[in-house]
Amino acid sequence: MRGSSMVLRLLFFLTGLLRATEPAPRCETGQETLGQCQTVQKAKCVDISLSSCTDVAYTQTMYPNFLDQKSREVIEYSSEYILISVLHNLLQGECNPDLRLLGCSVLAPQCEKDKVIKPCRHVCENLKKNCLPAFDAIDMAWPYFLDCDRFFAGEEEGCFDPLAKLRGEVEIEEDLPSDLPATFIQFKHHSYAQMVSTLKKTASRCSHIATTYSIGRSFEGKDLFVIEFSTKPGHHELLKPEFKYIGNMHGNEVVGKELLIYLAQYLCSEYLLGNPRIQTLINNTRIHLLPSLNPDGYELAAEEGAGYNGWVIGRQTAQNLDLNRNFPDLTSEAYRRAGIRGARLDHIPIPQSYWWGKVAPETKAVMKWLRSIPFVLSASLHGGELVVTYPYDYSRHPLEEKEFSPTPDEKMFKMLAKAYADAHPVISDRSELRCGGNFVKRGGIINGAEWYSFTGGMADFNYLHTNCFEVTVEVGCEKFPLEEELFTIWHENRDALLTYMEMVHRGIKGIVSDKFGNPIKNARISVRGIQHDVTTAADGDYWRLLPPGTYIISAQAAGYSRVMKRVTLPTKMKRAGRVDFVLRPVEVWPNKLLRRPMEDMHDQYDPLELFDPHAQHAQPGTRGGSPQPREKPWWWSYFSSLDLHKPLWLLKQH
Repeated sequence: MRGSSMVLRLLFFLTGLLRATEPAPRCETGQETLGQCQTVQKAKCVDISLSSCTDVAYTQTMYPNFLDQKSREVIEYSSEYILISVLHNLLQGECNPDLRLLGCSVLAPQCEKDKVIKPCRHVCENLKKNCLPAFDAIDMAWPYFLDCDRFFAGEEEGCFDPLAKLRGEVEIEEDLPSDLPATFIQFKHHSYAQMVSTLKKTASRCSHIATTYSIGRSFEGKDLFVIEFSTKPGHHELLKPEFKYIGNMHGNEVVGKELLIYLAQYLCSEYLLGNPRIQTLINNTRIHLLPSLNPDGYELAAEEGAGYNGWVIGRQTAQNLDLNRNFPDLTSEAYRRAGIRGARLDHIPIPQSYWWGKVAPETKAVMKWLRSIPFVLSASLHGGELVVTYPYDYSRHPLEEKEFSPTPDEKMFKMLAKAYADAHPVISDRSELRCGGNFVKRGGIINGAEWYSFTGGMADFNYLHTNCFEVTVEVGCEKFPLEEELFTIWHENRDALLTYMEMVHRGIKGIVSDKFGNPIKNARISVRGIQHDVTTAADGDYWRLLPPGTYIISAQAAGYSRVMKRVTLPTKMKRAGRVDFVLRPVEVWPNKLLRRPMEDMHDQYDPLELFDPHAQHAQPGTRGGSPQPREKPWWWSYFSSLDLHKPLWLLKQH
């Protein structure tokens, strides 16, 4: 027995010597520190089959991953994978899908030509900076596998952006001939990525008068891109009115989206070519075009393809919300106030009860946008009919489905709606045997509530919460027409789109200041006989849309005396008349303090003020200091299925 034991020991010793003389397996660069050293021949790219990572911008990965997890099965049963799968619920939608895609770039890294590519460090750092407060709000530590120094690389090392797909930067567009004229517009349906690319190229081509920006993110994380045209892009200019068009509010109504993409290219080209009408418009107006407010819904509708005219698929957001029913109902409050003497039907605050319901991030983004820019005029482009509607959209008597329900600015709204309708060759056609023929006797326009009543609409919210007047344009009976129809649709709407933008210069404008020339912000501009005021912007400038006529205009602000002026606007006047006001301070005795107007009584806690439209903001912190540490936080139950591998690294006290 002893002899055989000696023989076995000798064999093991010799085997060890042989292995020691073999060359060590060659490792890919960076794998030594990650414990992933394998023979190069064994490392192969494989298709991604992780259900939470199927929407990444690449198709193949490699095992083991950066965490040395050697198979799909190991990853799926890991605490890291469970975390990225439930982060959306844990953070109530904050920072997602960004965080999930970032986690996927570590658990299932991009693989090309049998080589792993690390995600970019700057993407991780930016996301951590913006999202760490969201983790703090639920008492959770930042995940170790999202360590920006350990698992990510600098751009000089060669890295990829795992969030590029959210910004529409990964889809390859078809090559177009290089000798195309500068005025060339491709009349086709644009995917989200193609839309973003076209807007950015247009802004780059006209960089002196155009820029792009995002007002926020959709529920699925897509940027809500805007292209702006102005002589000073990115800045409000004194006395220059702000105008906006919004398209694709309902994802399956795509014509408005395409029209605004074409309009952006047209404005750029014609300005460069010296078109006097376009140059005058851009030189005197700040124009904002938001082609797609519902890019998530559009993707669903696009899967059905052009020519599909359904009324359901893609209409709503990824949260199954109709954006044009998701705004606060301020119209009911306006009707309640209408019978109260001295009450104003403008700048009505958002009721607290509104926030108890489900509010889409797209809706919040628009509301924040409206508060940040002093818009004067707007139109939302829809599809399914051929008519222009104007507020109110909600009838005075809720049980009445079709009831004429005018605003105090009924004459101005009719004038705005007629401007678009009369410039549209089909809407202005007197034939009743066509799309929109039911509205011929009305001139192609109708009060929204008289057509059909609904609450929570964007047009009513614009009018009752801000200075902005908005109409709704139904641009055609086909919601998703074939591509060959788009050229004709563009030419039918082009002049109408321009004419309506020019209407932003009707009425009066001016500056309200004190006797030293200092601008007065939030001064009220009132028109006798019209129970709706507008307010001055930060620089003291204002715009008040009015039809031709004679008016008594007054300006007032807290601590200043009221000033009144008589103004006449001739019928043929197509430029806003300049009416400035200089207010003088008044001494107010303590027992004669002015009562705060109803519309100024905002709640101290305003969720919209705390909301970050780019989905990078934590939930409001707990009042009264930091909460006491608990033994296990509420979210620990999400990992109850794990026995030996619970994520202790998520516990702050760990």
